[in-house]
Amino acid sequence: MNTPQPIVAAGLDAGSGWTRCVIAVLERRRPRIVGYGAVKSRGWVRGRIADQQAVSDCILAAVEEAEKMAETTIGTVVAGVGGAAVRGANARARVDLGRPRDIDQRDVNRVMDRVMKVQLQEDRMILQVLPQDFVVDDQPGFHDPRGMMASSLEANAHLVTWSAQEHETLIGAINRAHLSVDETVHEAVAACYASVLPEDRKGGVALVDIGADSTEIVCYYGESAQLVSTLAVSGEHFSRDLAKVLCITPDAAATVKEEFGAALAAGIPDHSMVELPLPEASDRELRDAPRRFVTEILEWRARELFGLVGKELARAGMQSALANGLVIAGGGARLPRICDVAEDVLKCPVRLALTQGIVHWPDDINDPAWTTAAGLAMYAARLRTQVDLERQSAGVLGRIMK
Repeated sequence: MNTPQPIVAAGLDAGSGWTRCVIAVLERRRPRIVGYGAVKSRGWVRGRIADQQAVSDCILAAVEEAEKMAETTIGTVVAGVGGAAVRGANARARVDLGRPRDIDQRDVNRVMDRVMKVQLQEDRMILQVLPQDFVVDDQPGFHDPRGMMASSLEANAHLVTWSAQEHETLIGAINRAHLSVDETVHEAVAACYASVLPEDRKGGVALVDIGADSTEIVCYYGESAQLVSTLAVSGEHFSRDLAKVLCITPDAAATVKEEFGAALAAGIPDHSMVELPLPEASDRELRDAPRRFVTEILEWRARELFGLVGKELARAGMQSALANGLVIAGGGARLPRICDVAEDVLKCPVRLALTQGIVHWPDDINDPAWTTAAGLAMYAARLRTQVDLERQSAGVLGRIMK
């Protein structure tokens, strides 16, 4: 008897700071990690692809590293996308069913098709459709209306859109690395999928993914996505602030931030000093800076960032509806005491986004910087299960409902 081939799923987080790949196999319908790889990204300028071949080379290097550990090869990935070009907006559509009758899959497909036929600006494409609820005969709040009797059906959804040109450029870079793309998923949505349990969404939860060149936000209440947004303030701003104020190079500023930085200055002794790195072959004398002063610079930027997060949550009416708090993902989440600042600014519980949905997740990457790649691999695994194949055959609703 032939042994069935294991189902392999891969997630690719091609960010402007780092390119990460996670490979998992499905066992009893749960993904188990078998390989991972990461390389420093090249070919990006301020969150946009400037050199497609350089981006492709980084993707290939990260994938090959993961394949070597997994002792297998992959041909397809689910890829993450983010950056300033991502936007989210609510959309609504209605269909009249005529006489009262049972709602079937065709009715759901029809109303969702209308939701997605919104007028988009030039160079915009729908990246994801995140259903909020259905309204059955003017009664809101239904997650799945199939089988209910009604004469009208409305759908509310949050549409995530992206630049069609940038999407094509990213897909092209992945294709150059000899890979095809099953799906593209917003990075914050993927990170939330990996680090927030479904039951934790019910009381309201937001995830903030602090990347190198942008900060992504996704907010859920119950089954519904209430907000997808992007902030221009990012992890690189923290390093740039240090470089400007301390008169050091950007690389030296990144080193100071990683080795001595924190997001909260309270409790740091006044006499503690930091030796500022000098460029190689420099004949300048070494300089010191008070560690408390270094941290105050970082704290100012952190408070600004979470103040902007608060404004975005207020715009969606969610500033007082986060019973399950805020979750912080991305490389920027590594800054010590960043959760303390977020709690102080937003007045809600805050924790780091750590992967919860993959079996045997290694301790050495149990890190908020890896959560997006984990979520993308989980999404790929979900797409490849038989249950999802059956859902996809059922139509649009099956493809987008969790």
